[in-house]
Amino acid sequence: MTRALPTAASLYERVQRVIPSIEWPAFTGDIDAILALKRERNAVILAHNCQTPEIFHCVADIVGDSLALARKATAVDADIIVLAGVHFMAETAKLLNPGKTVLIPDLGAGCSLADSITASDVPLMRQRYPGAPIVTYVNTSAAVKAESDICCTSGNALAVVESLGAPRVIMLPDEYLARNIAAQTKVEIIAWKGHCEVHERFSPADIRELREAHPGVTVLAHPECPPEVVAEADFAGSTAAMSDYVGRHKPARVVLITECSMSDNVAVEHPDVDFVRPCNLCPHMKRITLAKIRAALEENRHMVTIDPGVADRARRALERMLAV
Repeated sequence: MTRALPTAASLYERVQRVIPSIEWPAFTGDIDAILALKRERNAVILAHNCQTPEIFHCVADIVGDSLALARKATAVDADIIVLAGVHFMAETAKLLNPGKTVLIPDLGAGCSLADSITASDVPLMRQRYPGAPIVTYVNTSAAVKAESDICCTSGNALAVVESLGAPRVIMLPDEYLARNIAAQTKVEIIAWKGHCEVHERFSPADIRELREAHPGVTVLAHPECPPEVVAEADFAGSTAAMSDYVGRHKPARVVLITECSMSDNVAVEHPDVDFVRPCNLCPHMKRITLAKIRAALEENRHMVTIDPGVADRARRALERMLAV
């Protein structure tokens, strides 16, 4: 018997707890068009955990944090990849799939961390700290990755740092991630002054206020938050690690100290958990919409290209990370 293909109407039950019924009709036309376009064009959609639920749960084929998307991108069996995330993620998908068409629905979907450092900054760090290997967060441009020794994500940063066997390591560009990793290792970490504009806005006072307003709440924080915030949390980890924590421990009430949509997406999978939702939006993630994903598939908008010389060196840094 042929299995029925999903439609917008059949998908609403999945997201009805996080998308009000009055809003759903605004999404249905684009969802049905995207589902048809994916079949017609042999396309897949990769969506980051911080995408909105109508993207994450209704049109995405592969979802996850930066590490999961990087790993799964290497096994994609499709002609076209649409990256529902920010630009550095689309570049990562292209680096790992050089023969495929990779599309980013909005070229303005950037990242404050990626913008905090340039390729010309990296050699200057090598000169200042000779012999120290350079670990670059995936939240950077391909050009910056190309100047690095190895990449990392928030989910594997500690393992990457300790895999190098070096007494001193340079971590670029997230200062808070570097400081949070430094607290877990004997390796000396030299940090850059980049910050995520979402996570840097959280404060220890925010956590204390949440605990006072919601007694017994479990607090999970992203390691891009300041160390003082991480210290106030019950657990710190990548968006994937936070989602796994909720699934394993099933806290009665939980708050995720990260981008807004993350809570909605995890809540869909765990209807028995009460989610408290402080909201710091990522303006870059929110540039990706269903309408823009549809336009990307209809018009090949916008194709990601990387200079071959840069791509070869950046790919090596990513492949070293994936081998850890």
